[in-house]
Formats: sequence, C-alpha cells, structure tokens
Amino acid sequence: MSVNITIRNAVKRYGDNVVIPNLSLEIRQGEFFTLLGPSGCGKTTLLRMIAGFNTIEGGDFFFNDKRINDMDPAKRNIGMVFQNYAIFPHLTVRKNVAFGLKYRSLSPEQIRTRTEEFLRLVKIEELADRLPEQLSGGQQQRVALARALAIHPDVLLMDEPLSNLDAKLRVEMRRVIKEIQREIGITTVYVTHDQEEAMAISDRIAVMNKGEIQQVGTPRELYHRPANLFVASFIGRTNVLKGELYVKDGGRGIVVENRPICLTTLDEKAAPQAVNISIRPEDFTIAPDGSGQIKGRIKDSVFLGLYTHYEVLLPSGKSIEIIQQSFTDTILEPNSEVSLAINTYKINVFDAEGTRSLMARGA
Repeated sequence: MSVNITIRNAVKRYGDNVVIPNLSLEIRQGEFFTLLGPSGCGKTTLLRMIAGFNTIEGGDFFFNDKRINDMDPAKRNIGMVFQNYAIFPHLTVRKNVAFGLKYRSLSPEQIRTRTEEFLRLVKIEELADRLPEQLSGGQQQRVALARALAIHPDVLLMDEPLSNLDAKLRVEMRRVIKEIQREIGITTVYVTHDQEEAMAISDRIAVMNKGEIQQVGTPRELYHRPANLFVASFIGRTNVLKGELYVKDGGRGIVVENRPICLTTLDEKAAPQAVNISIRPEDFTIAPDGSGQIKGRIKDSVFLGLYTHYEVLLPSGKSIEIIQQSFTDTILEPNSEVSLAINTYKINVFDAEGTRSLMARGA
C-alpha cells in the first residue's frame, strides 16, 4: 500500500556544516512529488534521509503514523531507483527484477509470476534473458524501475533517474514513469534539478534552495504565481525588471520603464515601495499598431521553428527576452523599433529583496 510521508523540523548536518536547517513537509498518499532545486540545495540529502541512508540530526519522519527515524532501511519497504541504474551486470534482466523478491518469503512460483508482471508493466518482457550490457540506457532504467516496483514498496524514491539519458530518451522515459506511477498509485518522491522534467511529471513540486523549501505547489501554481523571485527565476524563463508599486485613488499598479501599469491582481494591503517585476517572455506581445505599454528596440533574434526568440533593448538599457510565434515571411530585423503589450494578469511583483510575493491570494 502507499503511505503519507510527514517530515517535521528535519535537520541534517555534517560536522559544523548545516545542510538542512529546519524543514517540514507533507507528501500525500499516492502522489507524484518532486524535490526540485539547484545542485547542492539538499534535495538528494533529504531523499536519503527518507530512505534511511543518511542519519537524521533533528526532527521526525513518519510513514503514516509510524515514526521511521530509527527504522532500518531494509524495513521501510521502499523501492529505490538511482541515477546510475545500479543493476547487476552479471544477472539477466529477469534475475535483476526478481532479485529483491528472494528475501520476501515468496514461493518460486510467486516470484516468477510477479517478475513477469513487472517485466510486462515496463514493456521489457522480450528482453528478459539479456544481460545489462546488451541494453540501451533507457532499457536499463526500465529494469531498475521494474526491480524497485516488484517488491510492492510503500514508497518509490527516485534520485535523478534520467540524467544519464539523452534528451529524446529522457522525454520518453518521463512519460513511461508517470504512466506507471498513475497505474500503480504508489507514493513517489522524485529528485531532479531539471525544472522541465519536474513540470512534466509531478502532481506537486517542492522547490528547494540552500536546504530550505521555497514553495510547494502544482506545476501551474509555481509557474504562474511563484512565492518569491528565486522560484520565478528557477521555474522557466523570466525577465526581472526594477520598478515601483503605486497606490492611487484606491487602485494599485506598477511603474516600469517610467510607464504606469494598473494591476488588479496586487495584494490590497501592498503599500508603495520599490519592487522586482517578473514577466515571462511569452507574456510580451509585439503590438503592430504601437499600442503597447512599453517601447523597445530589437537587438537580436533566434528562429526556433514554431517560435522566434527576440532580445529587446528597453529605453533604460535593460535587455529582455520575448517569445513570439514565428511567421513564414517575417522576422524582425535588429534595430527595429517595437511596441510591447504585456499580459498584465500574468505579471508577478515581489518586494525589493525578492523574498515575498505582493500578489493577492488566489489571483
């Protein structure tokens, strides 16, 4: 069965180096939950604490109501998939998948049946008698996944499982992993530094930095309403502009590039102050009639098929990136003057330090 995972006030240190200072988290039964962040942020450390591979210097870890801090890793009933696959090179695919079942008090017939079940689930039954050296990277990762799931774990832990695969294979394998997770309904904790990968497969994501959780939410929530400037910059691309928040006649807005823009999405308690303004490249539109909120000049362009990416120089000297749908006959030339309209509903505004969103709750 799957479990809820509860972490309360977790602390991890190596000597005087505190890697995780005080972290609390709730992971729901059956969900695909991703720990996302840059290298060294503590995400793999936290995963290994859940697995029992790292000591816990403070706080409490629970599977449902059972505290697991001092539980032997072998008794936690977890399946683990590693970055380097960690499958046995001298065993066939079938024997690799069956390996963990030998220690589960199962009969030979039960082991055979369950092994065949998971070979079919990950679609490698025709490779059952091959050795790992005869498999591609994606096939080896399927073996590792089948082996982890065959023991019927309560929790599946995955540490950067796709990082050794090429780009096309990563896309294929993340679809496979998500489909299998949905079919089985197992609580899954997945570690990656790849934000696109996290967005594609996760029910919810915890964005981490320096051992602390910056925000937990669905991919849509993190992308459209990041809690701070770090999350806005780490999830996808964004342009960060300096500006001022104003309050006038009961309304609120921002001044950016010396142009006032009214926003209905700001927190009604937000007072006038210096702010950081985050605008995604796709939320700019070149207004052919010159009706946009701010002016700019094309500095460079990159044609990428469906979309063209433009670098635009603003009057302040700040360069921004905008993304426009490509047209068959026209790409704007360098030094072209443009007027930029902004999807104001999708603008995000943060305080001067970038640590706090000034958007209204639910906006």
